[in-house]
Amino acid sequence: MTSGSSGPSDEDLASATFARYEKFINPSLATLTKFMGLEDVEVAAEGCYVIDSAGNRYLDCLGGPGVFTMGHCHPHIVAAVQEQAAKQPLGGHVLLNPVYGKLAERLAEITPGELQYCFVCNSGAEAVEAALKFARGYTKRPKFVAAEGAFHGKTFGALSASGRDVYKQPFEPLLEGFTHVPFGDAQALAEAVDDQTAAVILEPIQCEAGIIIPPEGYLTKARQICNNTGALLILDEIQTGLGRTGRMFACDWEDVTPDIMTLGKALGGGVMPIGAVVGRPEVWTIFGDNPIIHSSTFGGNPLACAAALAALEVLVDENLANKCAERGEQLLVGLSEAAANYPAMVTEVRGRGLLVGMEFTDSDLGGLTITALGQRQILVAFALNDPRVLRFEPPAIISAEQVEQVIQAVGEALAQTAAILEA
Repeated sequence: MTSGSSGPSDEDLASATFARYEKFINPSLATLTKFMGLEDVEVAAEGCYVIDSAGNRYLDCLGGPGVFTMGHCHPHIVAAVQEQAAKQPLGGHVLLNPVYGKLAERLAEITPGELQYCFVCNSGAEAVEAALKFARGYTKRPKFVAAEGAFHGKTFGALSASGRDVYKQPFEPLLEGFTHVPFGDAQALAEAVDDQTAAVILEPIQCEAGIIIPPEGYLTKARQICNNTGALLILDEIQTGLGRTGRMFACDWEDVTPDIMTLGKALGGGVMPIGAVVGRPEVWTIFGDNPIIHSSTFGGNPLACAAALAALEVLVDENLANKCAERGEQLLVGLSEAAANYPAMVTEVRGRGLLVGMEFTDSDLGGLTITALGQRQILVAFALNDPRVLRFEPPAIISAEQVEQVIQAVGEALAQTAAILEA
């Protein structure tokens, strides 16, 4: 492009991006996005908003999902990353990394109980892979127990622990040794765990299954079952952790400490990808004879660690867990009232903090509502393991006025969907 010439038009950018997705990335995804009426492309973001190529500002109620607890481009986190990028974005793996050390110390301070040591990687799925390896390496046991409907990622081990066949069957056989039991059923869990179980892996709240909250006391019973059998308890707090449910971690609602916790998504402050595994000291004895028995080329890099440190500062300094609790209650009540007008369409609205799901009688109704909300510049999406459920996970910095805007838009979108059905 020569100096002084104008860039591509909004329409050209959108059509060119669509063509590139079709030709070089994922044709089916391009078609789905266009079918849903989301034909523009995202070019910027700030606070609670995503901005498209036409200049439209969408109130982001999906949030990554769960990535943007601190909002988009939080200035404190962006500044920390910019400062670190100018000094040393990636480490050399020979000398020790002080930014990684500070992050590990901070995670030990905020995670519950005796959790102390951490391994930092690049994503939540990588964190799950590491957690499974650590559990098997420490216990020397071959088996795992997970929950039906679970979602732990789409890499091979994480997928083996996950609980929806549509993602698993095309890649079978997956890893051996995984048993799945109904989520929330402590008796079924107890019957499945034995002296050959390395670990039980659970989400404190199942997110991709449709925001499924287990019965009160379920995590406490899971902890007791693991104590009785010598199995480890792995809690996947990748989406539920760091304030999202109104507590620092979702397991705090029952005061349960796992042996291993996995983190990701919001840990990078919406600026850098990062995942982490935090565990009890005894689990880390697997590194005793070989300190590089598990490693990652880019895991724990100074840039991502700087983002995570700044994100944790924002989380605490801005009291985001309490904000999730307050705005989440407002959102839950408002969406429940809106849905009550359409009992033939919506079966339930449920959630905890700013983690809310609206379940439809049919996934097509949810899809129509997503489109109607997009027309009102509200971004939401369905849960990966239950497309009947729309999930709402806006940033914790969302205001009361913005929550009311969402509630009003949902009411209008439900009315639009109902009118389509009646036509």
